[in-house]
Amino acid sequence: MSAPGAASSPARVAVVGALGRMGERVRAAIEAEPEVVLGAALEAPGHPALGRELEGGVVLSDDAAAALGACDLAIVFATPASTLEVLRVAAEQQVPCAVGTTGFEPAEEAELRSLAGKIPIVHAANFSVAVNVLFHLAHQAAKLLGEDFDAEIVELHHSAKVDAPSGTALALGAAVAEGRGESLPERAVLERSGITGERPPGAIGIQTLRGGDNPGEHTLYFVSRGERLELAHRSSTRDHFARGSVRAALWARGRAPGLYDMQQVLGLPDR
Repeated sequence: MSAPGAASSPARVAVVGALGRMGERVRAAIEAEPEVVLGAALEAPGHPALGRELEGGVVLSDDAAAALGACDLAIVFATPASTLEVLRVAAEQQVPCAVGTTGFEPAEEAELRSLAGKIPIVHAANFSVAVNVLFHLAHQAAKLLGEDFDAEIVELHHSAKVDAPSGTALALGAAVAEGRGESLPERAVLERSGITGERPPGAIGIQTLRGGDNPGEHTLYFVSRGERLELAHRSSTRDHFARGSVRAALWARGRAPGLYDMQQVLGLPDR
């Protein structure tokens, strides 16, 4: 997993959102990966655990400048606003980042792209290797099947998830749209209620389910007359997301500034 020009000593990684659902799994993935060590752990100002000592003697902090100044890489799972705050500091200190935050508004996405002009940033709605293979398969299936097959996506996540649809579901819809030579905003149907009329030709439906502690399930249906194709991914833990984020951060080390995705990390063909 070593990136071009990577040093032989383990890379020091700052984990942003270190005590969150994903942050805890990222820290576990770092412990299991010999090429990295936990260099810093960040949480939001006012977090009750600030000052707690974590593995390796790392103390939980809210000081992004000090944390990133002591690290070679950063992995970020946080709110969009908090993520951008950290990325501004990372850009100043030239620290490559892997970002798993979703739910960015258009203006926030624009700033993310601007910051990627200063440092390498791998931004992924989902760092799972299998999910990114699913994106690739969805693109190819949509290209081959065409609009004779209606595309519908159903996603299920835990009840505490704050954004809907999930970033993964939107990325899956985008893969379908791109496979058809279209863009998702022109085709997405995110809600159905009342007398909706017939299904618009070429629509890409995305439906959201929430409940329990489910880490994430996504099913893509291609439905035609008398047949359907289903592509699905189901998670039982968050560990594969965490391992993928570590892989992405290591890949970013030594890269030129730019906004990258997990498809590039995995070397999958361009869509």
